[in-house]
Amino acid sequence: MTGLDSTSRPVALTSSGVDRAAQHRLDEVWLAAAWSHPSTRVFVVSGGQVLVEETPDGTTELVMTPAFDAPETETHRYFLGIDPDGVRYFALQKDTLPGRMDEAARPAGLREVGGLLSPLEAGLMVHAVALENWQRMHRFCSRCGERTVIAAAGHIRRCPACGAEHYPRTDPAVIMLVTDEEDRALLGRQVLWPEGRFSTLAGFVEPGESIEAAVRREVAEEVGVTVGEVEYMASQPWPFPSSLMLGFTARATTSEITVDGEEIHEARWFSRDDLRTAFESGEVLPPFGISIAARLIEQWYGKPLPRPGTGR
Repeated sequence: MTGLDSTSRPVALTSSGVDRAAQHRLDEVWLAAAWSHPSTRVFVVSGGQVLVEETPDGTTELVMTPAFDAPETETHRYFLGIDPDGVRYFALQKDTLPGRMDEAARPAGLREVGGLLSPLEAGLMVHAVALENWQRMHRFCSRCGERTVIAAAGHIRRCPACGAEHYPRTDPAVIMLVTDEEDRALLGRQVLWPEGRFSTLAGFVEPGESIEAAVRREVAEEVGVTVGEVEYMASQPWPFPSSLMLGFTARATTSEITVDGEEIHEARWFSRDDLRTAFESGEVLPPFGISIAARLIEQWYGKPLPRPGTGR
């Protein structure tokens, strides 16, 4: 495959450098000691957003505080892990983000700042946002309907009535850059996307289906193209709200496009020259920079995707 080496740049949102230390989640004595340690850092998550601030050197950082300065919460305290320096991290789920007296902080979501935060902080934010969404959506037992309670430092919900344990849900999804025998890339535009926004094809894995079969099925369903060889590239947690994106390259054995009209409104084959020209003119807008889609296209394209309207 032509393009960037697969290890040349990490996929955004994946490289936190934090040991999740799952063995401590049920140890209430250890968790209490970790919470009270002076080096522990805490941030609040609410509705998929956190507080961030810009530093004097131009970087963006999570607003984190020592535990003794953190807002009070009875149960929604999630242990996220330990960094190589031994710092413990917790997230607090609240109905609203706390105010800041210095007005230096602002609320932000992953799509906005996921690519601006350090890998460690982006990984912490992904973990916290995913847990918060799961907690909000699964407050009742799917077996008996009783309200569940939080356990394992935010990673289990237990039913006090029937004893069932419920774990955070992650939905596997495939995302693929399809190329043909001329090494052109197949990109599509979803029905709800703005004019000019093109990206790779993607879809959810169905029950009882292998991920390779899901790649072939989704491409056939969405654009009518038949795929042969499928090669795994990388994965990316995508908590919008609870997916794990499994990235692939795939080789088409047919080239005629027939869009489904329900998910995909338009699809086109692009040579590298075609795509560069379309980027430079603004005819095509690249996918969001934090998405694995951008990484898959870059590896084929041979360099980072240009900013719209600049060609650079």
